[in-house]
Amino acid sequence: MPKILISTGEVSGDLQGALLIHALRRLRPDLEILGIGGERMAQAGAKLLANTTHMGSIGLLEHLPFVFPTLRLLQKMRRELALHPPDVVVLIDYVGFNLPLARSCKRWGCPLIYYIAPQEWVWPTTNTQAIVALVDQVLAVFPQEAEYYQKAGVPLVDWVGHPLVDDLAGAESRQEARQKLGIAPEQKMVALLPASRRQEFKYLWPVLAQTAQQLQQQHPDLEFWLPLALPQYQEQLEKDICHYNLRARVVNEPARRVIAAADLALAKSGTVNLETALLDVPQVVIYRVSPVTAWLARHLLRFKIAFMSPVNLVVMREIIPELLQEQAEPQKLTQLALEYLQNPAPMRQRYQEFRQALGVPGATERAAQAILAHCAEIG
Repeated sequence: MPKILISTGEVSGDLQGALLIHALRRLRPDLEILGIGGERMAQAGAKLLANTTHMGSIGLLEHLPFVFPTLRLLQKMRRELALHPPDVVVLIDYVGFNLPLARSCKRWGCPLIYYIAPQEWVWPTTNTQAIVALVDQVLAVFPQEAEYYQKAGVPLVDWVGHPLVDDLAGAESRQEARQKLGIAPEQKMVALLPASRRQEFKYLWPVLAQTAQQLQQQHPDLEFWLPLALPQYQEQLEKDICHYNLRARVVNEPARRVIAAADLALAKSGTVNLETALLDVPQVVIYRVSPVTAWLARHLLRFKIAFMSPVNLVVMREIIPELLQEQAEPQKLTQLALEYLQNPAPMRQRYQEFRQALGVPGATERAAQAILAHCAEIG
């Protein structure tokens, strides 16, 4: 019986891992699947070796608190997996952990597959050389990603398409979501989506709270809904809602339901932007890191990007507005929010180009078939 290890981190990686596990089990119910990820992967049928959903960060200084926990986890996983090596290893993003893990797995001789590889095609680093040296196959979710890794020299690259196309095919409509949430059809509602990472919450939530306050001053009947990403955020959210006197609710509802019911989403940059676009809800994206990290990136690392949000990266042009670092301030965000609350049609038209670039349905099953091809000789 083949044994597959799937390794990822953070909330979005856990979701993609779970979708992949469901597809693998549909094709091969007898698989033994080990997981380094989160609860969604466990619920999908993986034997969870470690929970990494709380260990994500973006930024140089922001990553420091996770250095030693990551090293300890790596040592633990290396010891455990060396005793009973997997037959195939599937890596999902989470490059800071997955590349060192891949070096150990390479010594055991098992095939290494990167599914949803690091976005080296957007901002190349030395990780590209490591991926080429270590990985047997890249299963790309974006066409630009596939082209980049083919040119870089990865032995086998397949563009499978994006799994969210399948995952959101049966998503609730606006009417269904509003009925389940108890929101009247005529009620204007904005979804606030600050973060799943602790550092993101620190830098993004105050901007969203102040923006909501400004929007509410102009539209007193406007409501704000916040799907709770992690329980530890609830106390601070509710405290700030009182401080800013917001008509806002913190809810333990699926984020997709809240987004589907919304007239507009104000969100951090990340996978949630893809979900929001596929749900056809207008959005404005913000992102911030610490001022020190931003300075180091600009002046020492010469770090430049065309876009931050994956929606814009898919087509390499602005489908949705992005406010990054100093630009991510309440007044500018309020202006854009008002614009798209009043006239959402232009963004919805741009979404059509974005959807075409994500590929046809069946991405997760294509990825699962590619992974299982490596198991053919195992039995």
